[in-house]
Amino acid sequence: MSEVFLSKLEARTLQVGFIGAGNMAQAIINSLLKSGMVSENQLTASAPSDTRLCALRKRGIATTHDNDEVVQRCDVVVLCVKPHIFPHMVKKISTGPENCRTKLFISIMAGLPIALVAQYLSCFGAPAIIRATPNTPCLVTEGCCVYAVQDGVNADLSAVGSRLLSVLGLVRCVPEQQIDAAGAVAGSGPAYIYVAIEALADGGVKMGLPRELAQSLAAQTVRGAGTMVLQTGKHPGQLKDEVCSPGGTTIAAIHALEKNGFRNALICAVEAATLRSGELAKQQQTGNK
Repeated sequence: MSEVFLSKLEARTLQVGFIGAGNMAQAIINSLLKSGMVSENQLTASAPSDTRLCALRKRGIATTHDNDEVVQRCDVVVLCVKPHIFPHMVKKISTGPENCRTKLFISIMAGLPIALVAQYLSCFGAPAIIRATPNTPCLVTEGCCVYAVQDGVNADLSAVGSRLLSVLGLVRCVPEQQIDAAGAVAGSGPAYIYVAIEALADGGVKMGLPRELAQSLAAQTVRGAGTMVLQTGKHPGQLKDEVCSPGGTTIAAIHALEKNGFRNALICAVEAATLRSGELAKQQQTGNK
């Protein structure tokens, strides 16, 4: 069956569905369409109301309020709902196991391990599952996504999921035990960087720059610094040292960052997000007993 999926992907007939049409679902849909890997007539999205669906419908994408329709119609189903909603949502889907054993489910639900997702989906037989943590810069094809594949999933079927996720930007397959930490760095990371850009811009405004100029400079600086790390392969510490002239302005600024706990704040942010992801999983497991 996985070979059929690959053939469908190549022939642009693979049907991809989204249960949930929030920001991340929209980002993935946009990336898929921009890449040309799929077209609008291969996509279906569901949501409880039209708030998120209207824009998709105007683009020629099939929409529905019935999650069951997405599961029945699509070969690949991307689960984009909030983790606490998922158990209740699954109970309302009536599609039988005979139609789901050959489907691929891609979960982007924070904190839910593959084993728990599989437990909830057990009423559908034993569909293949991939757990992924994309981030919102996927909207501009500058995203990060790490994913883990359920044990026993056919390599060809795994390749279909990998190719679909590849349109999001930097994509890596990792052992599932690394997913929470990777999500804390990349999934939640854009929020940390937005705060940093805002703070840099505020600093520029404080020192006399117009807001628009300060924000543009801050955003482009972050973008450029990230590109330097990726393209040069140099350690960030080395790149930092190359900017810091002896007795200069940058080393004075770095000292100020150190005094105010800049590194510690980011490390603590990643730690907090990772631990919270684990807590979400425990809450779901407890609620499922």
